[in-house]
Amino acid sequence: KKARILHSRLEAGRAVARAVERAKEKPRLLLQASAVGYYGATDSLVDESAPAGQGFLADVAAQWEACTAPVEREGVRRVLLRTSMVLGRGGALAQMLPSFRMFLGAIFGSGQQGVSWIHLLDEIGAIRHLMESEEASGPYNLASLNPVTHEEFCRTLASVLKRPCALRIPARAARLLLGEMADQLVLSGQFAEPARLLASGYKFEFSGLRAALEDILAR
Repeated sequence: KKARILHSRLEAGRAVARAVERAKEKPRLLLQASAVGYYGATDSLVDESAPAGQGFLADVAAQWEACTAPVEREGVRRVLLRTSMVLGRGGALAQMLPSFRMFLGAIFGSGQQGVSWIHLLDEIGAIRHLMESEEASGPYNLASLNPVTHEEFCRTLASVLKRPCALRIPARAARLLLGEMADQLVLSGQFAEPARLLASGYKFEFSGLRAALEDILAR
């Protein structure tokens, strides 16, 4: 499964790079969806200047980003969108809501692992901003101004839903449930800072987690 995940990204990226190389009329811009998982598990605040981290997901992100680099030699502006957890109607939040609504919201492991997030409207707004900013290139963290711990995220979500969050799933149990990916997906995380995005002039609509969750759930 890990090999399929990696090769699906690399073959797609290489195909795009080859198409750009062969094109008589080159595209002006390549937007590539990456992730803050690029930084691996980290307890410190990281911006776009941080190196790639350790672990499977970090390695996939680093190789995925690198495989489209040849388009820059063709004069194409390349923007790497290192996206955090997008809060919207689908995605990770949609998977969490049923258990929280049924009073089964739980904190995994220590709860101190980082959760970087972004409201869907800011995800879209940031992408559009980077498309329209002709000087924008390279990596940008698409993450809110205020990353939180996993425990803070769960307790805030529970509070917005007016539900308790009293359950804890020990790391050992998480590994029994999810296998190797438990360490990659729920027992570790990142505190990503959108330094370059802010420097480019983007203004966030939602910087606080509670306000973002209230807005999404109201929709």
